[in-house]
Amino acid sequence: MKRYYIAYGSNLSETQMAHRCPTAKVVGTSMLKNWRLLFDGPASIERKRKYEVPVLIWELQPADERSLDRYEGYPNYYRKEMLEVEVNGENIEAMVYIMNTKDECPPTLHYYNILKAGYEAFGFDKKILEKALIESWEKKNG
Repeated sequence: MKRYYIAYGSNLSETQMAHRCPTAKVVGTSMLKNWRLLFDGPASIERKRKYEVPVLIWELQPADERSLDRYEGYPNYYRKEMLEVEVNGENIEAMVYIMNTKDECPPTLHYYNILKAGYEAFGFDKKILEKALIESWEKKNG
C-alpha cells in the first residue's frame, strides 16, 4: 500500500526532501480547503473556514517516513493526522504533520524563503503565504 504525505512547509523544497527522504517522489499538488497556514516559528496548519493551503503530495517509503518523523519531532513537536486530498483527479488518503502547540510567531527569514521558493516552484498563490506571515506578526505583536 502506498503511503502519501502532505507537505506545506519546508518540505516543499525538493532539494531538502532529496536529502531527508532520498526515495520520496512528488505525486502532485493539491489544495486543503478550510485549513489555514500558520507559523509558530516553523509552519503548521489548523482547520479554519474560508481559508485554504496549497500543498505538495509526496509518495514515501517507510525509511522516508521514519526520517521525516525524526526531522518533524514526531510525536512530541508534531503529530500526524490522515486527510483526504484530491491529487491528479483522484481522492487519496495522506498523512500530514500538525504542530502540537499553537503560539504563533513569525518564521526566520531563511525558513520563509524556503517556503517562498516552494510556492514559486509549484505555482502556488504567494498571497496565502504572505497572509500567514502577516497574521503571525499580528499575533506576536498584538
